[in-house]
Amino acid sequence: MYSMNGKIAIVTGGARDIGQQASIKLAAAGAKVCVNYNSNQQQADETVKLIKDAGGKAIAVQGDMTKAADAKKVVNACIGAYGNVIHVLVNVAGGLMGRKILADLDEEFFDAVIAVNLKSAYLVIREVAPYMTEGGSIVNFSSQAARDGGGFGGVAYAASKGGILSLTRGLAKELGPKGIRVNCVSPGMINTTFHNTFTKPEVRKNVAAATPLRREGEAREIGDLVLYLASDASSFINGESIEINGGTYFA
Repeated sequence: MYSMNGKIAIVTGGARDIGQQASIKLAAAGAKVCVNYNSNQQQADETVKLIKDAGGKAIAVQGDMTKAADAKKVVNACIGAYGNVIHVLVNVAGGLMGRKILADLDEEFFDAVIAVNLKSAYLVIREVAPYMTEGGSIVNFSSQAARDGGGFGGVAYAASKGGILSLTRGLAKELGPKGIRVNCVSPGMINTTFHNTFTKPEVRKNVAAATPLRREGEAREIGDLVLYLASDASSFINGESIEINGGTYFA
C-alpha cells in the first residue's frame, strides 16, 4: 500500500511481536531493515528469515538500547550494511518489567523502567538523527498507559511512556525544520508477549469485553500504522500520538 523502496529503516526491539510486525511490514513495502534485538538472537534470526523468504532485505543487530555504546553500534552496523543515510527509525524497544505499587517501587526498578522505555529512545534518536535527511521519519512507542496511568502496579511504566509523548513533541519541533517528522504510536490492549507475561487472563478478557470492537488488537495492526507513519503517505503528520485501542480511550 505504501512504497518504501530505497529506504533504510532501523527497528529497535524488532525481533518479536509488534517490533517483528513493524520490521516485516516495512520490508514488504521495500525498505531494507536493520532488526535490533537485545538478548534473543533466535527470534531476530527468525524475523530476518521471514523477511528474506518473502523477498525482502534485512539484517539482525544485537544491542541493548539503554546503553549509548550499543545504540551507536547498531546505527554503525546499519549504515555499514546499507549506506550512509537512515530514512526511518522505529523505537519499539521497551517493556513493563514488572508491576510494583508505590510502597514496593524501589529506585533501582524505577530507573530501569525509565531507561528501557524513555532513555533508550533518546539514545537511539541521538545517534540516528545525523544520518537522517529531509523526508526522514521517527516513530516512537508510547502507550494508552501514558494517558490513563496504566494498570495496577504500572505507574513507572506509565510515567516512562508519558515521557515518550513529550520527547516526541519536543523533537518534532526541533527536527521538523530539517524535514524530519517525529510521531508516536500509543497502543491499548494488544495480543502480545507483554500481556501474556504481565496481565492476568481475566483482566484481558474484561478489557476486551469493554472495548467497543469487543477484542484485543493484533501486532500486525500496529505494524500497519507504523508503516503509514514511516511512509510519505503521512508527510504532514508531525508531533502526533496516534491512539490505537479499539475505542477504549479517546485522546
